[in-house]
Amino acid sequence: MAARPPQQDTSSPDSVEFGIAALVGHLDRAEVEFPATEDELVRALGDPDVPYDAAGNTVALSEAMEALPKRDFDSESELLDLLHPVFEEYRVSTGGSLLGRLRSILPF
Repeated sequence: MAARPPQQDTSSPDSVEFGIAALVGHLDRAEVEFPATEDELVRALGDPDVPYDAAGNTVALSEAMEALPKRDFDSESELLDLLHPVFEEYRVSTGGSLLGRLRSILPF
């Protein structure tokens, strides 16, 4: 028996978007067209602080993009595929610290 897929309703107050899911929202609102360069994307999006974990820790898009091996992106998928491990690295590096663990269990 197959499991029912998760609902995509993000209007719930319990739903927190972070990483590439949060970035997709910025991309959709800015109506960015690809191919695009790093500078074009940062400028079009206003260099937002993107949450990389459920605790609300953020990183500036420009800072996250500095870790990428390339500066030109043919598609949104390519950009997101490249950024995913960057956001994951931020999440893992913060989650292991004492402060990161405290933030994850406290309700603020």
